[in-house]
Amino acid sequence: MRHPTLSDPAISHQTVSDQDRTAQRSSHQANVTSSTRIVALGGGHGLGRVLSALSEHGNRVTGIVTTTDNGGSTGRIRACQGGIAWGDIRNCLNQLITEPSVGSMLFEYRFKGKGELNGHNLGNLILTALDNLSVRPLEAIQLIRDLLDVRPHLLPMSEHPAELAALTADGETVAGETHIDELSAPPTRLFLSPTVPATREAMDAIAQADMILLGPGSFLTSVMPPLLVPELGRALKHTQAKIVFIRNLGKEIGPAGEMSLDTMLAWCERAMGGKKVDVILGEKSATQLDPDYQQKEAELASSNHHWRHDRDKLRQAIDEVLLDCHLPVC
Repeated sequence: MRHPTLSDPAISHQTVSDQDRTAQRSSHQANVTSSTRIVALGGGHGLGRVLSALSEHGNRVTGIVTTTDNGGSTGRIRACQGGIAWGDIRNCLNQLITEPSVGSMLFEYRFKGKGELNGHNLGNLILTALDNLSVRPLEAIQLIRDLLDVRPHLLPMSEHPAELAALTADGETVAGETHIDELSAPPTRLFLSPTVPATREAMDAIAQADMILLGPGSFLTSVMPPLLVPELGRALKHTQAKIVFIRNLGKEIGPAGEMSLDTMLAWCERAMGGKKVDVILGEKSATQLDPDYQQKEAELASSNHHWRHDRDKLRQAIDEVLLDCHLPVC
């Protein structure tokens, strides 16, 4: 149920000065920063951008990261070593580094030249090595978080390896993110092969969240995979948190670019057992979207790259959504 705001006709008789309104907003934002728990799901550059924008919220922010990538350095490591895909987690860690250090430089280093190391990212290799030395992949992430002084939590959607697969309109099954991105049309269905369990910590984070963010990023290969983990889908179905879908700033390249916003929301909600998305955040409202959806307009694009979300603008917009939702303060 939508909560009333100061602009609602039902309480329009209340008059609040601009100064008082600003003071209330500042007070609420301070409370949000100190207590609200936010969970963001996705992968790649999109999730990293969101987590970076919310880094001031520290350990009250949790990223649940896609682990199905099979391209580039990550794909090569998986082909010879197995395990989960580390590329999206490494990308998020890179964007959360606040102070450059020798450790951060090593983590971001990419080999060049000839031979087997060419194109490999040292961060991927470090995470793979730590995974081999650890009882759980999550322990490897925690070690790197401590090394790089990263405060937000990062959790793999699963600690078990899986491939993203798609069923096309012709009935063909296509396996692997890279092949799905090359499809000429959107698939009729996405699924994980094999079906894998969620991390316990990810389920706990969803259960405790006040707000859950989906996107931005590659819809089929970054946003959807965590939702396809059955336990995460069920956890999202029963969450009391507000669910916010953050739109991309431009038309996505690949098959997802042919999907309407209505279709994307339907895919998310189906994966979440029918749970509805509460708020759509974007630069412009979608004119043909079901009016039951609350849409939030905000300037989000970076001044240097119109297709990339600006961290400060994104943080301010998310804080505005938190304020509009009147989320409980612990």
